[in-house]
Amino acid sequence: MVGKNKQSGQMSFLFQTLKEQLNPRNPLYQLTGKIDWKSVEGDFLEYYIDFGRPAKPVRLMVSLLILKQLYNLSDESVVDRWVENPYFQYFSGETHFQWSMPCDPSDLVHFRHRVGKEGIEKIFRLSVGLQGKDGQQKCVSIDTTVQEKNIRFPTDLKLAVRIIAKCRKLAEKQGITLRQSYKRTVKQHMLNQRFKDHPKNKKKALASVRKIRTIAGRLVRELERKLPEQSAWRAELDMFDKVLSQTRQSKNKIYSLHEPEVSCIAKGKDHKKYEFGSKVSFAITKTTNVIVSVVTFKGNPYDGDTLKETLDFHQQITGIRAKEATVDRGYRGRKMVDGTVIQTPSPPKSKDSAYRKQQARIRFRRRAAIEPIFGHTKQDHRMARNYLRRFVGDEINALMAAAAFNFRRWLRKVKLLPDFLAEWLSQYLLTTGLLRFDDLKWSSAHDVHSIY
Repeated sequence: MVGKNKQSGQMSFLFQTLKEQLNPRNPLYQLTGKIDWKSVEGDFLEYYIDFGRPAKPVRLMVSLLILKQLYNLSDESVVDRWVENPYFQYFSGETHFQWSMPCDPSDLVHFRHRVGKEGIEKIFRLSVGLQGKDGQQKCVSIDTTVQEKNIRFPTDLKLAVRIIAKCRKLAEKQGITLRQSYKRTVKQHMLNQRFKDHPKNKKKALASVRKIRTIAGRLVRELERKLPEQSAWRAELDMFDKVLSQTRQSKNKIYSLHEPEVSCIAKGKDHKKYEFGSKVSFAITKTTNVIVSVVTFKGNPYDGDTLKETLDFHQQITGIRAKEATVDRGYRGRKMVDGTVIQTPSPPKSKDSAYRKQQARIRFRRRAAIEPIFGHTKQDHRMARNYLRRFVGDEINALMAAAAFNFRRWLRKVKLLPDFLAEWLSQYLLTTGLLRFDDLKWSSAHDVHSIY
């Protein structure tokens, strides 16, 4: 059942409301008035039923998700900051300052499960619509990046040790007595891994790795014999078998036991040869740098094969079909996708004029603006390492990071606008003679705001 917002029509005689107390020039304050919250609540009504215990208000949960990603906070941190920050409370619909936590941090997890990818897409659409004409350009730049998953760097040794620990835990849970636990044996083999790159220790370390894999296989086979045929743990044991049997040349390898959908992706970076996560395709407007499309892919598809879904999602969000998409050489082989011209860098032709060469150079240099946007979404908006589970967590985190980038762009634009107007006004008064330079006593642009 959908929760209801607290509406108080009577003014407090003792305290002013947050709307009257807070600074109306604050960007987050202005963003609160810019968003049509009634429309947002109407969009999320389909995820609730008309009976049962009332849930938390939709505006509260959506605002907490936005604030979490906007300020790079965890579920626990955003709830704590909400109690301390009156602007956070005003953004989420409170009229008076609250001293208690708005909800339990786990409620954000339940809300993400409730709305899923489709609900997060509505928040992303809201962030694009907030940009106005800046998000309506028909020329876009497209590129892919990797969203890394919160897993350890996978090796045969780490996976085998993890399988041994899981087998012990499963046997204890099911009341199965193992012939041998191998606790001391595994501990000694792990000690043999110290200084494994030293020539004197390399042979012993490799032998210990093989022995640990053998022990893991023994425990898995013992559990397969002792568990019933229709056990719910059979699928997990089958995954253990696949991990222990895979080799360097195997296809569709498993790199993490708790995140088996993780893929190994090489992007040609010198400092990080391999990244383990999912591939994400971004589309930004050509000159205004608004993220208008975000699509997450399973596996490691060829970049050219990601164009159709990226352009289709852009049309779904904005209602506009891109006329031209500028990409890098990783998309070679694609010239046209459903009416969209794909511009790929190539050596200039001898018959091209100097003007056309210059325009092509400017176009492809402009495409490079998408690279720092990747950096901002990762370092500022929680896409550097994804902590949400499964592939749907990859999709949700990428969409929220892109939405947070768009919201931050709007906040930065609002923050710089008063300074721009103040400077323009002072220049106008000086040039028109309404104000002499000798009479200009203002020490900063903030003082000009008083006459604006």
